[in-house]
Amino acid sequence: MRALPPKSFMKRLLPVILVWGMWVVPQAAPAAELDPKVAQWLGAQTNIQSWSADFIQTRSLKSLAEPLTATGHVWFAAPNRFRWELGRPAQTIAVRAKDELLIIYPRLKRVEKIPLTGDQTGPWRDALALLEAGFPRSAAELEAQYNILSQQTKDDTGQVAMQPKSAAARRMMPRILIEFSTRDFSLQATELHFADGSVLRNDFRRPALNPSIDPAMFSPSIPADYKVVEPLQKR
Repeated sequence: MRALPPKSFMKRLLPVILVWGMWVVPQAAPAAELDPKVAQWLGAQTNIQSWSADFIQTRSLKSLAEPLTATGHVWFAAPNRFRWELGRPAQTIAVRAKDELLIIYPRLKRVEKIPLTGDQTGPWRDALALLEAGFPRSAAELEAQYNILSQQTKDDTGQVAMQPKSAAARRMMPRILIEFSTRDFSLQATELHFADGSVLRNDFRRPALNPSIDPAMFSPSIPADYKVVEPLQKR
């Protein structure tokens, strides 16, 4: 029997899963189905082969009077590679390798390896399915995976609020908010609302469209003195 990872671990990974999906959208949804600006945003993603940006991550918890903030940088390359570095210097690094996800903690000299294949079931399998599939590639896929809760544009910003159709995924994260520019249709922010009332927001700054990225960024070498653990391993 596979052990499910703790909720805190799942929350660390879900922002990576969702934000990876926010830009890999090669087709526009019909205006009849979505707000015209949302459809334009979807259609604008067709030429994206790589992307990078600085980000500010804000986590709001009911137990804390003030939110927690951190900065970092993110890189993406089509079709399914990404690297997140949270903190400067990086305290957490998340890399999507060929058949696995690596969560690296340099200060702790620790690596968590999560397979992207296998027979996991339940909420964790649903989360991995989002990672493997990326964001919906058509209006039909969007409707198959998400319920659209609201759509609006104000000034130069568009917003789409969504809810996963999967009941298991919805129990972890009932609401996802995407913000994008209505001028150049670049991704501005994502906001994840968790079932316990906590909120995690990523605001992106200084994005680079289609930069040249060294493939080695997505195949990090693990130092020999790092401890490697597998949270989903059989027990």
